[in-house]
Amino acid sequence: MFSVPYGTKQLDFDLPDGMTAQVVVPPETPAAPDPTGVVEAALDCVDWGDWRGARAAAIAINDKTRPVPHAYLLPPLLRRLEGLGLAPDAIQLIIATGAHSPMPPEEYSRVMPADILARYPVLCHDSDDRAGLQYRGQTRRGTPIWVNGHFAAADLRIVVGDIEPHQFQGFSGGVKSAAIGLAGRDTINHNHALMTDPRAQLGRYADNPARQDVEDIGQAIGVHLALNAILNGQKDIVHVLAGEPRALMEAGVPLSRAVCQVTVAAPFDLVIASPGGHPKDINVYQAQKALAHASLVTRDAGAVIVAAACPEGAGSRGYESWTTGLRSHPEVTARFEREGFRVGPHKAYLIARDASRVRVFWVTDMAPDHMRALLLDPAVSLEAAIEHALSDLPTGARVGIMPQASSTIPHLADQPAMNHQVHEGT
Repeated sequence: MFSVPYGTKQLDFDLPDGMTAQVVVPPETPAAPDPTGVVEAALDCVDWGDWRGARAAAIAINDKTRPVPHAYLLPPLLRRLEGLGLAPDAIQLIIATGAHSPMPPEEYSRVMPADILARYPVLCHDSDDRAGLQYRGQTRRGTPIWVNGHFAAADLRIVVGDIEPHQFQGFSGGVKSAAIGLAGRDTINHNHALMTDPRAQLGRYADNPARQDVEDIGQAIGVHLALNAILNGQKDIVHVLAGEPRALMEAGVPLSRAVCQVTVAAPFDLVIASPGGHPKDINVYQAQKALAHASLVTRDAGAVIVAAACPEGAGSRGYESWTTGLRSHPEVTARFEREGFRVGPHKAYLIARDASRVRVFWVTDMAPDHMRALLLDPAVSLEAAIEHALSDLPTGARVGIMPQASSTIPHLADQPAMNHQVHEGT
């Protein structure tokens, strides 16, 4: 009997008699025994005197699609800011949605404790609100830098988040919560278009153009401080780092890699992948990352089954409307390449990229017709998907199970070692 996370529950399943599988998870990493103490220790390393006299602070925090442990991270940070003499109403919390739909106020409690909501001003970023953005020039790669005006106007600009694998940024964390999370759509579109560069890979940081462009955006914005957690597969805090954002990434990338990376001896015929449950499978937009990671260790003409609840459907109106009328993955690829990069449709392109090489089945709570409109192949159950996939594969197929696929860096043993350096150009 095997099990993978699915929304807020688990899906149990068996494989046919005599068939074995490799569960692809990184080595188990224990949680920090005192998470609050770990956060305090990280904040103790910051020279808070540098910001004494600041009149206003702004903090970028992740939205409901990220499992950031704000209940542990925010209270100690906010106490330090008040200790600098900042009044609660001078500390602006901004939910960093990036190109995701803005969260309505009634959902704010999904990302932060009620006592924080009652004490500090909170607003949600909108990447399409041009009047609410400020321009900060462009990066060396030509990305126009539009940033949330409230964040730009603060004396002290802080990002809170986590460092984890990212399918084309290499790793999340550091300035990304502001550089992308609080950016305008033009900024996000131009940066994410760099994902087509062959160096824009999962787990690659130093020479990853998409990630290094993010670093340039963060520098132009002037992010002063980052507070980031590194989580294990159970979403428990393992490490916490605080400090200047680039130095934090230099220290955090190797720690995240140690928690998330696992070596696979050879490609699988079939991979059964879960993004990791809620909130990583909150919608297709997020769940696609599990497909991207699983396909890295799936052979050509093999199969991937994505088990993702997706209670919020596609997760992007732009992605959903863009696929209307398209009938195949080659049509998706042709249209995307013809029209140029756009956030939202890029999810259809990424799915089509992997689906052109491997057979993909989706197990979700979405209506089958809705899934087919998104060019997703629906299965009525995980068991049915397994049976269907195996019917097209050779006897004795090599099977892998990735229960935390979106947070796992799978590395084939015969491939070059991942890029461990963190300085661009080294």
